Amino acid sequence: MRFWLLDKIRSFTPDVELSAIKNVTLTEEYLADHFPEFPVLPGVFMLEAATEAGAWLLRLSENFAHSVISLKEAKNIKYADFVAPGQSLEVTVSMLKKDDRTATFKVEGQIGDRQNLSGRIVLERYNLVDRDPALRDIDAEITKYFRRMQKLILPAALATAAS
Repeated sequence: MRFWLLDKIRSFTPDVELSAIKNVTLTEEYLADHFPEFPVLPGVFMLEAATEAGAWLLRLSENFAHSVISLKEAKNIKYADFVAPGQSLEVTVSMLKKDDRTATFKVEGQIGDRQNLSGRIVLERYNLVDRDPALRDIDAEITKYFRRMQKLILPAALATAAS
């Protein structure tokens, strides 16, 4: 991915819930087109922020067991208000169920006490080696990358909970 939407993980309870922040700044290049006279965070980016939060909850809860975590399904996604530059969207994902391959989350996005996003997402997780044994090294590189990213997005005080 070219960029990440989440700026910081605020709270984390393994296999239960994760809360993260997306700060919207006027310097984000997509705002020039969405919309020039009224810049706002696109709804699809709110959904992506929720997907990233769910993926981080899985990674941290499962000690980076899977290299690939992707959005499989989005259900009943509702957008209630705009998120403008200068605002911070707090995204919370709560795990509803998990099996060997998928995990289902309730997602919420808020600015203060105003709800901006709600719905459910299903994430699928796997390793590339499951499909092709020759891809084992790529799995290792992806996992190594996310472990480095963890140091940037997860405050040290929360990192011990993830260990």
